[in-house]
Amino acid sequence: MAVSRASAANIASLLTHTAPIIVLGVSSTGEDRASGPRSVNLTRGGVLLCKVRGVPVLLAPSWWLGAFVLVVLYAPLVSRVLPGAGAVVSWAVATAFALLLGASVLAHELGHTLVALRMGLPVRRVRLFLLGGLSEIARMPRQPRQEGLVAVAGPVVSLVLAAAFAGVLLTVPAGGAVWLLVAQCAVANGLVGVFNLLPGLPLDGGRILRAGVWSVTGARSTGTRAAAVGGGVIAAGLFVWALHGIAVDSPDRWLRLALGLLVGWFVLAGARAALGAERRRRDRTELDVARLMRPVLQLSAESPVADALAAGAGRGVVLVRVDGIAAGLLDAHAARELAARSPQAPAVQAAEPVRPEMIVLASEPGDEIAERVRDTPAWQFLVIDDEGRPAGVLHRQDVHGAAE
Repeated sequence: MAVSRASAANIASLLTHTAPIIVLGVSSTGEDRASGPRSVNLTRGGVLLCKVRGVPVLLAPSWWLGAFVLVVLYAPLVSRVLPGAGAVVSWAVATAFALLLGASVLAHELGHTLVALRMGLPVRRVRLFLLGGLSEIARMPRQPRQEGLVAVAGPVVSLVLAAAFAGVLLTVPAGGAVWLLVAQCAVANGLVGVFNLLPGLPLDGGRILRAGVWSVTGARSTGTRAAAVGGGVIAAGLFVWALHGIAVDSPDRWLRLALGLLVGWFVLAGARAALGAERRRRDRTELDVARLMRPVLQLSAESPVADALAAGAGRGVVLVRVDGIAAGLLDAHAARELAARSPQAPAVQAAEPVRPEMIVLASEPGDEIAERVRDTPAWQFLVIDDEGRPAGVLHRQDVHGAAE
């Protein structure tokens, strides 16, 4: 099935059409507005493909929609480029391309994930969805270097894959279905890498720009604003590109319009979300733990629950064993229920055990404390001073109220 001279232009057109369809491979810091503990099942919201270094990799339902649309759009184009190919070959090439593109985006995201883990940044999960992938990094980088290295890892993987497919292309007889499939994958990975390097959030290039500005100015917020402006410029460019296709009556004008508007909206929404996350981060950084924490009262773990409940009104109650070790924090709701049944029962029976992640150092930065509160399935936290003595009790709702 050699490519005819008349269809040579169609090859360029087909490969060009790869550009708007490619998924974006955006990585996420996991910032959100959730007020509850992050104890959700991380394998929900998609099909669990595998785990990489303990990180779940999910295929979201919307990925199937994106793959279906990709196959439907590309099968007719393959038929035009390879006139001798039947419907079966055309659909097979389009389906294989969708699967290889999904695998390439997964490799892109795993590049982010593995570098983040190497930097000591926990990753909740990786998800592939309609417009690409998300590496849900659970904690924001503390240094510009971390931000930049994690961000650049994905595009580097995509560009390496593009080079690998280009190398394979040299060994495949030109003009056939296999040659076209390999050429599509080479171009697609190249475009994924290059597009993601554009300097605007939420693209990887925007994170690289933020890291650079952050490094120079010492202010992460300044870098975020600069990269968000870049995202707005990119979105505007995509909108113009989409409308230009209508103005010049381009053969792919409707595809260009739909994809340009969709991807442009995605970039614009991501840039705005990044600004919102930065504002919330700044609010958490300024969190005044001393003002928010409640006074602490230490009682024997064997104290009658009714007495502990009365003594602890408006305060956090730390129940201490005879050996001086904290047995837990009094759970007021459980204590009221227990006191109604058995007021002389030991208060420790209504205590929430103090786990290591529930202990907060009073001198910790406010944003780190807010992240700990957000990520830990507990409603109260024991605050200790630098010498390890109980200083107060912090309630989840108080932290979220201050950070909103």
